[in-house]
This record gives sequence, C-alpha cells and structure tokens, in this order.
Amino acid sequence: MRWTPGGTSDDVEDRRDQDSGGGGGGFGGFGMPHVGIGGIIILLILSFVFKRNFFTLLSGNGGGTPTTVNRPDPDRTAKEQPEVQFVSFVLDDAQKNWAQILQTEGVPYRHAKLVLFRNATSSGCGAARAATGPFYCPEDEKVYVDLDFFDELKSRFGAPGQFAQAYVLAHELGHHVQKLIGVEAKVRQLQEQNPRNGNALSVRMELQADCLAGVWSHTTEQRNLLESGDVDSALGAAAAVGDDRLQKQATGRVSPETFTHGTSAQRTEWFKRGLEAGTIQACNTFQ
Repeated sequence: MRWTPGGTSDDVEDRRDQDSGGGGGGFGGFGMPHVGIGGIIILLILSFVFKRNFFTLLSGNGGGTPTTVNRPDPDRTAKEQPEVQFVSFVLDDAQKNWAQILQTEGVPYRHAKLVLFRNATSSGCGAARAATGPFYCPEDEKVYVDLDFFDELKSRFGAPGQFAQAYVLAHELGHHVQKLIGVEAKVRQLQEQNPRNGNALSVRMELQADCLAGVWSHTTEQRNLLESGDVDSALGAAAAVGDDRLQKQATGRVSPETFTHGTSAQRTEWFKRGLEAGTIQACNTFQ
C-alpha cells in the first residue's frame, strides 16, 4: 500500500506501557460477547495448543477484570513504531473518507478512537484482553488492538501484508459506521426480542462490516494507493477468519448454527462487493 509515514494519529490512545485497569462485565453490544476477527484466531490457537475446544467460550460471559500489569518496554515500543505509524495512517484515512461519505447521506461523523494496549485493559464494554483480538466497543466508540495480533495473522494464518492489517482495522471501523447509521441499535433490539436469531444477526452484522471495509478500500483504489497484491492480501485475511475454516481446523467439523461471523466465502464475497461498488447501499446484508 502506498502511504507516507508520519506521526501518531490524534485519535490513537496509547496504553501499551500502562498498568492494565479493571473492567466489569462482558463484551456487550449484540446480546453476546463481541469477539473480533482476531478473537476467533486466538481461540483457534488455544484449541491447538491445549487440545480443547475453546470455541465454547463464545457462548460464555467473556467478562472479568484483567489483572496483568504491563511494565514499560522502551525497546519494544520503539520497534513497534513503524506499525503504529501505519495504523495511524489507516485510521486517519478511513475516518476522513467516512466523514465525506456519510456527509452525502446526511449523517454526521464522530471520530472513533483506536486504543493500543498490551495483554489487557479496560473498555466501555468490559475487560479487553489480547486473546479476544481486535474489537470495536459501541459503548465508548473505540477500537481496541494489541499489535501482537498482526504477527499472528501473518505467521500462523498466512495472511501477510500491510493491507491485511488495514482490512482488520477497516472492518472494526465498519462497526463504528454501523452505530452511526443506526444499524447497530436496530440489530441489538432484534437480538433482545428474539435471542434465537442472535447468531444469524451477528453474522449479518459482521458481513456488513466486511463490506464497509471494502467501501473504504474502494476509495484507496480510486486514489491509486493500492499496490499489486493488496486486494489479495485483504481477501486472504478475510478468508482466514471464516467461521467454517476456523471450526474445521479447530474441531474437525463445521457447525453452521454456531456461526457468528460468516464463512470464508461469505466474508470475501461481501468485502469484494464493497470494494467494487464503493457505496453503503451495496452493503445491505440484511435484505
């Protein structure tokens, strides 16, 4: 991806060298813990390492208070600086473009914050841990990321490249857009009214966030920021975190009724729809 390294975004909240705080309750927002795409990956890793099905945690509370204490690590912080600059670029670029897109829809845009942390921290949705991967909290309108996740995405799941990282962040910002346009509130209400449809509605939410990530990617393509292989990198990341692929690898079988994010094919398909159309209207996964 063509980009110019700069400083840290004003919308980045850096907690990497802070003591992790407490946080009550589980991850909220949609009637169940909101596990990001990174969380699915981490659960798969844990299943392999400990020979247990950690996907059963998806039906649990997911809350609690993190007790990890982060000690300042200047060398690690300096090593991560190029990555911090990249996520800052993606964050600022995506939010600038979403502000323009939503203006044409008559929707004011509020900037989300990106919280960088290590191991654990607190969020408006409860305790945030590295094991849950990147996620968006609608309560405080912040995206939470432990940068170690990107190493796992590349090394363990074969999704390398900066644009794979950009896709992850753009997906989580897609959830912020969903809140601003009212989709998140409507889905939460429907899940409360009919909990049996909770997973199915969650899948539609996640696929729409994939599509919205594609809408932002469309703007980067129009501005000639994409390089050869970038789209394939994003599609590889989307496919790597499909529910069917992760369940098959972790347990040897696929249980569609437990899907919360969609299959690999669905995730790549909806990202491509957003990329090709470049409009919110193309992302109606609820139709």
